[in-house]
Amino acid sequence: METEVERLQKIIDDSRNIVFFGGAGVSTESDIPDFRSADGLYHQQYKYTPEQIVSHSFFVRNTEGFYEFYKNKMMFLDAKPNPAHLKLAELEAAGKLTAVITQNIDGLHQAAGSKNVLELHGSIHRNYCQRCRKFYDAAYVKHADGIPRCTCGGVIKPDVVLYEEGLDSDIIQKSIRAISNADTLIIGGTSLVVYPAAGFIDYFRGKHLVVINKGATAREVGAELTIAAPIGKVLEQIKV
Repeated sequence: METEVERLQKIIDDSRNIVFFGGAGVSTESDIPDFRSADGLYHQQYKYTPEQIVSHSFFVRNTEGFYEFYKNKMMFLDAKPNPAHLKLAELEAAGKLTAVITQNIDGLHQAAGSKNVLELHGSIHRNYCQRCRKFYDAAYVKHADGIPRCTCGGVIKPDVVLYEEGLDSDIIQKSIRAISNADTLIIGGTSLVVYPAAGFIDYFRGKHLVVINKGATAREVGAELTIAAPIGKVLEQIKV
């Protein structure tokens, strides 16, 4: 891996507009489980599949069941940024990295200090009453008994994109614009399974395309450099 890291260092040194596109593998090193790996949520036994539970129709039909799963398996309020989050924030502060596009909902990029974070699937840290739109933080939702409710009596819904729901059009446009303008795109911690997000990388027309992921990706993207290793262990070796 030493030679690959040296190549990555040269690419970063040669870059002025890096965009990072990341998935669940960025957060697993902060002990947040993903959905699709061998020990991920899809391989655990539930009455319903995670895909069913984290869907709009299930939220409407069985709100209590949704929140039981969501609070236990998708809200990790004690998680801390890992070396990958910290290095990306450092690259942004140095003027090298212009955007982080993430499929994660945990807010760890912001906790690490990243400013321009485009959250494709929303955030556990934003929650709104469906009746009056009052805002609630993640701690309120996490520690509520059963279904979190507003002071007005309305049901609170997390600002995360559930299955059957569309992505925010403004976030889509900003993500595509960032990727289109980048001279380097680093794809990290994602198997490129989830669409439409995985299709955004088709807009890249820059100089360097890098993939850092422990396993193989679901599609061949023609990367100049592919590193099969945990992303935190790779990025912590990069000098800014």
